Amino acid sequence: MCRWWQGFHSSKPGGEHGDDNAVMIRRILSYADGDDLAASRDFYVGVFGLEIAMEDPVLCLRSPDNPTAQVIISPRGMETPAPRFGIDVGDPAAVDAAHAESVRRGLRVVYPLTDEPWGVRRFFVEDPSGTVVNVLAHLP
Repeated sequence: MCRWWQGFHSSKPGGEHGDDNAVMIRRILSYADGDDLAASRDFYVGVFGLEIAMEDPVLCLRSPDNPTAQVIISPRGMETPAPRFGIDVGDPAAVDAAHAESVRRGLRVVYPLTDEPWGVRRFFVEDPSGTVVNVLAHLP
């Protein structure tokens, strides 16, 4: 069983661990391609009432009622390979642990463990079906 997450979080209040496969996830981010970021911003803000959380280096929109509900739109070709979604594991140490576990399992890391200038630690890994996942956490 994978236990890389132990010590970083617990799945139950009071520090008890429940399901051994539970991982603390702050949010799961969906990604969309953006050929026209201004049009995308107008669409998501105007139609769904999302608010702008970030505009550089990508457009990040979030729900005003649930800030963990987010859509990230990046210009096509900004990231190669482009991730299909992101998993925020909440803590840079948990990113390191997920990276170590991915390597231990022989998974293909397609973007190296990196501290980005916009304040996140992340790496991209392919799941067993080839879907690219951005594993990230905000830096302190």
